Amino acid sequence: MEEERQMTTMDGTELFSKKNAAEEPIAAAVIVHGLAEHMDRYEALTETLVKHRITVYRYDQRGHARSGGRRVYFSDFNEMPDDAKKMVDTAKTENPKLPVFLIGHSMGGFTAAAFGTKYPGHVDGIILSGALTRYNKEIFGPLPVDRPDDFYFDNELGDGVCSDPEVVRAYENDPLVEKKISAGLLNVFPSGIDWLKSHSESFADPVLVLHGNEDGLVAEKDSRDFYADIASRDKTLKIYALLMHEIFNEPSRYTIYGEVIDWINERV
Repeated sequence: MEEERQMTTMDGTELFSKKNAAEEPIAAAVIVHGLAEHMDRYEALTETLVKHRITVYRYDQRGHARSGGRRVYFSDFNEMPDDAKKMVDTAKTENPKLPVFLIGHSMGGFTAAAFGTKYPGHVDGIILSGALTRYNKEIFGPLPVDRPDDFYFDNELGDGVCSDPEVVRAYENDPLVEKKISAGLLNVFPSGIDWLKSHSESFADPVLVLHGNEDGLVAEKDSRDFYADIASRDKTLKIYALLMHEIFNEPSRYTIYGEVIDWINERV
């Protein structure tokens, strides 16, 4: 059963969210999407998790799709993990006897990594997909960009998202995918990534780090470096040959979903 909701953040921003309840759930998972996209692009992952008795919570990040806030903009990188905490807290409150996991892709992977660093021990495990944690590939050039916060760049990420041309075409024609990206959003990442690096010892949660080795948007080295630096004892790194940025949308996605589910089941 799918339920649409509004979630109010710590600063009063209204975020559009959904809950997909599983029958006789064994766990709950929160999914956080990436830059300029939205939660409905994780429909297949959500359906698969629910079939395997994992209740799913997800939301459009602030400034994205149906959520409130200045368009495709963050004033501070802390808004990302703090918004995620509101959704995680909801999942924990509604499932008090179940383990809760956090899944983040790309910018949502930064969100999840920052969440685990800022709020250690608050979830039972974290799954990262193509996570922006180091900016080894300067897709937007050197950061910060020398533009005012209210300057907007065209979203030119489409060709790099996936090897499946149908996925690329759907991305480019999706009315909920943002067509512009603010300088203000890009310019929170230098401080955010520096903070993530300098606090890497604070990240100690169980973590599954996933990345495609043909990722043209976020370097797989980000995931290798993050994995090497964190304090987690329970950590797994998987680099997928020939896969691009959106491993959850690649043709082999159901195999990857299965690996995520197996990893969760081992920790339930």
